[in-house]
Amino acid sequence: MKIVAIDTATPASSVALLDGREVLATTSRVDRRGHGAFLVPALDFCFDQVAWRPEDLDAVVVDVGPGLYTGIRVGIATAQGLAAAVGIPVVGASSLDAIALRAATGRRHIWVVVDVRRGEFAVAGYRPVPGGVLRDGAPQLVSADHFKALIESDPDDVLVVGDVSELPDGTLRGAHRAKTARPRYPSAEALAEAAAASLMKADPSEDVRPFYMREPDVNINWDLLRSEGPWASEA
Repeated sequence: MKIVAIDTATPASSVALLDGREVLATTSRVDRRGHGAFLVPALDFCFDQVAWRPEDLDAVVVDVGPGLYTGIRVGIATAQGLAAAVGIPVVGASSLDAIALRAATGRRHIWVVVDVRRGEFAVAGYRPVPGGVLRDGAPQLVSADHFKALIESDPDDVLVVGDVSELPDGTLRGAHRAKTARPRYPSAEALAEAAAASLMKADPSEDVRPFYMREPDVNINWDLLRSEGPWASEA
């Protein structure tokens, strides 16, 4: 299955082309406000690297969040425009899942934290299992103090990954069984891996929606965004 994965939910935007599980081309950039300027040139670059056209694709994977509102909107609009142009399904995957998949640990309970601004953090816990990770509860939207309480009450040794540097100073101080590690951000390659099961049953008629975990700062006119988004003219 030929896949393009688009990840613009955090400051680290990335695009990857995969044939099955093999990554054929990828590019990335960290820029909190540059998602739109990055995305279409990045897609063009990756397609040029492997001599593919959009018509060669079987599916599009996109990060639906949680993360930055603008980045999520840009990614979903581009994914939907591309998929509509060639008649293929769009599959959404979570930034939390993608980060957890790249957390290097064999035994620690993984906590992923993504900064969603305004002093709030999206967090989720994962347990390492053979071949990947298993989320052991629904994602939560918490303050830094609430997250500290979650870490301190966890009976296991803990590995904290994601936007650790965005937590207020001292948040993890005293959590003696907690260590921090990379990755900070999700990647398009990991996003495709997180979506693997959904890709097997993807339906072109299904829509994807953003997973903000709180109300947007503005109401989004999705029909207008799709019609004006990158690559929309090819639909």
